[in-house]
Amino acid sequence: MKLFNSLTRKKEEFKTIEENKVRMYVCGPTVYNYFHIGNARPFMMFDVLRRYLEFKGYEVNYVQNFTDVDDKIINRANEEGISSLEVSEKYIEEYFKDADALGIKRATVHPKVTENIEGIIKFIDVLINRGYAYEVSGDVYFDTKAFENYGKLSGQSIEDLNVGARIDVNTDKKNPTDFVLWKSHKPGEPYWVSPWGNGRPGWHIECSVMSNRYLGDSIDIHAGGQDLIFPHHENEIAQTEAYTGKKFANYWVHNGYININNEKMSKSKGNFFTVREILEKYPAEVVRFFMLSAHYRNPVNFSEELVEQAKNGLERIYKSKENMEYLMENATSEKMTEDEKARLEELREFKTKFITAMDDDLNTADGVSVIFELVREINISSNEESSKEFLQGELDSLRELTEVLGILTAKKESLDDEIEALIKQRQDARANRDFKLADQIRDDLSARGIILEDTSQGVKWRFKK
Repeated sequence: MKLFNSLTRKKEEFKTIEENKVRMYVCGPTVYNYFHIGNARPFMMFDVLRRYLEFKGYEVNYVQNFTDVDDKIINRANEEGISSLEVSEKYIEEYFKDADALGIKRATVHPKVTENIEGIIKFIDVLINRGYAYEVSGDVYFDTKAFENYGKLSGQSIEDLNVGARIDVNTDKKNPTDFVLWKSHKPGEPYWVSPWGNGRPGWHIECSVMSNRYLGDSIDIHAGGQDLIFPHHENEIAQTEAYTGKKFANYWVHNGYININNEKMSKSKGNFFTVREILEKYPAEVVRFFMLSAHYRNPVNFSEELVEQAKNGLERIYKSKENMEYLMENATSEKMTEDEKARLEELREFKTKFITAMDDDLNTADGVSVIFELVREINISSNEESSKEFLQGELDSLRELTEVLGILTAKKESLDDEIEALIKQRQDARANRDFKLADQIRDDLSARGIILEDTSQGVKWRFKK
């Protein structure tokens, strides 16, 4: 398996620090609002990376943090007249609602900044004692000139970075690129007691501390959005490697941006959408499938037309699954024939092709194409004469691959008595050639989210996706 490493700017063969185990850290949300569709992309794509690593037999220790103390949280708390803790707890709960809907697996651990203050203070104290950080009037800064190769992730020299940073001059800093590790207390803000006075952590320090606590000095993969490369991940490298004296992460993996109708998403353009808003219009699994249609490092354009294409594509996969389930329920033969055994063996080539695609820097776009090829082959091979064992084998082949992508998860629920009665009433109406009533019932069921299909095998139903 190869991954594109943002640090070396090339694809590299994936090798773990510890055999068959992966230590993976993914930057999580700042919990002051519902997360937006741009946030959703890394959450979903690195969920797929985790799933694929598990599919390949790795034990993945997956850490995703919650930033639960921050300027944005404090501002939201002041606006609503509640505490910062109440704001963060509310939106952590809302995060899980949307993330669960999108099929994002829970992390091994979801640490919070407020649960790691003691560790943050100790971490900063070590940096000061080693000459990498300094205190000014209750604020603590990281000295970027003290760390060799600052700028190696973003590919910028410290001289160029200093020139850019001088636009916003802070006279307390030794160097324009120095960044804050600890902020002195201001009225109306939450604070903790520290050796440098009351205050709270800076943004960058939290991820270094939580990664170190839960994953150790060195990790296999650190992932996040492309926008985090500088300054967040650059600063994480500096402070972590200054603290441990070791390489922080072997692979830095970043996803591309999301555009809305070919324009950069921004509040000023009115094209800024939370996932909660998107899910009011589109089913969650369709949104996830849409994200998988492009390579994670490429920009992706979110538009109604493209989401509809994703919806239609997902529908094709569901139809194939449901057709196999129907045929299995009505199969007259249990055991496979020798010919069916041979055909099922041929389906293994699709798993091989899928692995080849995903091994090439998590190419989900090509992985999805392989699944469509598998669906086409399954549709050709399956009919009323197929054995139950053969159909189950085909279904298992499909589910094995879709599970890696986190799709094909919607479950067919039992219809209540009223809807069952309506379906029977419609069948009777068609038998009596009362097509007006039959169409009316069909429309009524559609309004309730039930789709009916009249096939040569009888009436089939499914929920709208």
